[in-house]
Amino acid sequence: MTRPTLLIFTKPPRIGVSKTRLAKDVGRAEARRIAHYTTAKTMQAVKGLGWACELHIEPARAVGETLGGLWPAHIAHMPQGRGDLGDRMGKAMENAPPGPVIFIGTDAPAIGQHYLLRAARDLRHDGAVFGPAADGGFWLLGLSQSLRDRRVFEGVRWSGPHAMEDVWSNLPSRAHVSLLPQLIDIDTGKDWILFNRQSQNRRSAARLI
Repeated sequence: MTRPTLLIFTKPPRIGVSKTRLAKDVGRAEARRIAHYTTAKTMQAVKGLGWACELHIEPARAVGETLGGLWPAHIAHMPQGRGDLGDRMGKAMENAPPGPVIFIGTDAPAIGQHYLLRAARDLRHDGAVFGPAADGGFWLLGLSQSLRDRRVFEGVRWSGPHAMEDVWSNLPSRAHVSLLPQLIDIDTGKDWILFNRQSQNRRSAARLI
């Protein structure tokens, strides 16, 4: 299996920089704490993976930071660049080494390394894989080498309920699409409540086994 390049899109967990929608619901300090938590969970899932990884950071002035080790120094840091999310993802994909690519953000704290490994297994010839988010977007997108084409991101309605649907519709008919389990991206206070409720239910179920 060819190892993919993991492209992680992130912002520093700072007041006024990340989780601005969440801050309107839970307050700026709590939103910053949650952003730190979700980023830490993502970095935990990536640790020891053994893949080429890149942190694509917004704003560009934060590229040289490690945030006290939250962003590992051994992972390449680079700015996301200009344009909408599709423009920035397209640029990252074009500049990545040959082979499959997997995009993730740092907003889905239920992410685990087993999901990343499963996604990589699904990226065989003409393979694409989505990790659907509860809001209609996606927490993961994987593309095989043969599907690395910027047109995948054209006309996508980002930050809305149609983002995954739009990217999927841009894939060529030959693409073999796989789905990972749906996770929650923490963008609003409602998302945070739902995530904690699901986490509590899983812990309760585990105690009963």
